[in-house]
Amino acid sequence: MGKADVTKERILAAALAEFSAYGVAGARVDRIARTAGCNKNLIYVYFESKETLFTTVLDKHLSRVYSDLTLTPDDLPAYAARVFDFALEHRDLLRLIAWSNLEEQAAEPAERARVHGSKVTELAEAQAAGELNPVLPPDFLLTAVMTLATAWSAANPFGPSLDPEATKNSTELRHHLTEAVRLLTKPA
Repeated sequence: MGKADVTKERILAAALAEFSAYGVAGARVDRIARTAGCNKNLIYVYFESKETLFTTVLDKHLSRVYSDLTLTPDDLPAYAARVFDFALEHRDLLRLIAWSNLEEQAAEPAERARVHGSKVTELAEAQAAGELNPVLPPDFLLTAVMTLATAWSAANPFGPSLDPEATKNSTELRHHLTEAVRLLTKPA
């Protein structure tokens, strides 16, 4: 890895921390540069704008999510448990996603919509095959499962703020989550 690549990786790491804490509007390029140990202008040379840097950071980490969290329509409770564990482990990424949703001026990586669409298709196929309850539309089902799985992360305004003690027993939470998803999706 060349010096430029190393510098870009330091910038991306610093940007993840900055954007997770402050969002696009509140983030400061000078703080990112200082944390990354580089010149502020170098960030603009590599990434053009603060918004492009945000999208680059989001895309990089969402790509990791897509590869680490493969949908298993035949076992949605286990998938929800993996998403739950990932969300608790990667709080900074969940805050980044929350900021992305709040700040509509930030562009969404194109891959995010493509991956979402393929998951909806997989769920529809599982419903058609009788593996999942077909009462809920597959796009609604995916949103419901993801919402349940991330309810105790920074991406959800209700879980951690209303019950800050809940994540101290993540095993019990995971059990309740998988049971809820099982009940939601079991074939009729």
